Amino acid sequence: MTETATATAPKRSREVMIVLPGLMLAMMLAMLDNMIVGTAMPRIVGELNGLEYFTWVTTAYVLGTTVSTPIWGKLGDLYGRKNIFLGSIVLFLVGSALCGMAGTSMFGGTADGMTELIAFRAVQGLGAGGLMVNVMAIIGDLVPPRERGQYQGIMAAMMSLAMIAGPLVGGFITDHLNWRWAFYVNLPLGGVALLWLVLKLHLPKYRTEHRIDWLGAAVLTVGITALVLITSWGGQAHGYPWGSWQILALAAVAVVALGLFIPIERRAAEPVMPLHVFRDRNFSLISLVGFLLGFAMFGAISFMPLFQQTVQGASATNSGLLLLPMMASMMVVSLFVGKAITQTGKYKIYPVIGGVVMAVGMWLLSLQDVNTPVWQTGVFIAVLGLGMGFLMQTSMLIAQNSVEQKDLGVASSASTFFRSIGGSFGISLFGAIFNNQLESSLTEKFGAKVAHALTSGGPRMGSGSLGNLPPQVKAGFLEGLANAISSVFGWAVLFAVLVPVLAAFIKEIPLRGGATTPSEQPDPVAAFE
Repeated sequence: MTETATATAPKRSREVMIVLPGLMLAMMLAMLDNMIVGTAMPRIVGELNGLEYFTWVTTAYVLGTTVSTPIWGKLGDLYGRKNIFLGSIVLFLVGSALCGMAGTSMFGGTADGMTELIAFRAVQGLGAGGLMVNVMAIIGDLVPPRERGQYQGIMAAMMSLAMIAGPLVGGFITDHLNWRWAFYVNLPLGGVALLWLVLKLHLPKYRTEHRIDWLGAAVLTVGITALVLITSWGGQAHGYPWGSWQILALAAVAVVALGLFIPIERRAAEPVMPLHVFRDRNFSLISLVGFLLGFAMFGAISFMPLFQQTVQGASATNSGLLLLPMMASMMVVSLFVGKAITQTGKYKIYPVIGGVVMAVGMWLLSLQDVNTPVWQTGVFIAVLGLGMGFLMQTSMLIAQNSVEQKDLGVASSASTFFRSIGGSFGISLFGAIFNNQLESSLTEKFGAKVAHALTSGGPRMGSGSLGNLPPQVKAGFLEGLANAISSVFGWAVLFAVLVPVLAAFIKEIPLRGGATTPSEQPDPVAAFE
């Protein structure tokens, strides 16, 4: 038995290393896309005339990714991982091509270009939902648990590379090519990954008898979508008053859908979101922490390029470079925390520290105005990156360590799900705050007619026409824009301060897989004590 295992291990390692480039390239597509598009957004908004809707470009993508992730995993179990994975890549590439063509003559001109882009980003997000989850599942199919550590290290390095390279690639494309190449760049990369996996990926030929919780997935999707629409439209100049029938109807749909979701999941043979994992206090707490972390991540990435390119006058490439302090500090701290946890087995202190530092970073960013120098912004976002670095690895680790081994996959997908939901809600809520604050500020300075022209019908940032505005109008617009973005980070502080408060209640349960005796194994009941 030992000789067979020894002979099989090198062969399996060679097989995994052969297919790994295709898997990593597919995963990098999902990670890179939001970073590239975030840097290119000011230019996209300028051409497609949709400043008030720019946050929906990200929201549609994140929402599509979030609601589709559980379904892709179940489909892989039922119909074979390889074909489902290839299908998700194809859907992602189709969505990318459509995004690049938004507002062109192919779809009737640029009048509804922003609406088209939002719709196509949702399609792209549906495909992206299958990229990450299937990479993780395929590694699990190919590699036994004891050997996964080295491959997960490669995946972590790839994620860090994507987070650093994304803004740079997005900036270069925006400055030296057309913004549409922020989407078209996915086509050759995805094509290579698709061809490589078709030829090299060979998985065991087996199927398991699973049932897809279609009803639970549909009800959850309806509830989440209704909540995101409420945060996006409620109380906005370009939306609906909070007391309008549209917002009240969406609230009713959200309450009914999420109310039905709980009994549906209790009765489902294989629920899309198993409820028993939430009986563990640690898991529930860290899920909330992950939700709030999503708020911070997407808020910073979405609004910082807008501030740097428009208020501080940076080029798209330079705004990508200016995000490096956040990405670098987050990566360095993540590596440090991971090593420290491995050596000591202690982890509770890190989300507490991370939450405090993240709140401080948000508060510093809320102090920015039109006179804030670039170097100071770099220091502020580096502080934010430090806080996020303490939280990124530990949130997933605590989620996985809080459940039984049989629920490890559920814990991983749920942790990712809540972080994505946090990002979706965060960008919608922050977008509503941004639009309201900008409209209010410009209305106070110039009147409602000029304010509307500046935000939707007249000269736009990133379009090259901002410099043609009268100096007084331009100064007022930039001041209003800076104040609106600063107010977003001010509101984010209120969410960030909850992270260390919640983390303080996490119970330090010994990590599985270390030198623990049976008596030291986690007791599920003890999590409530």
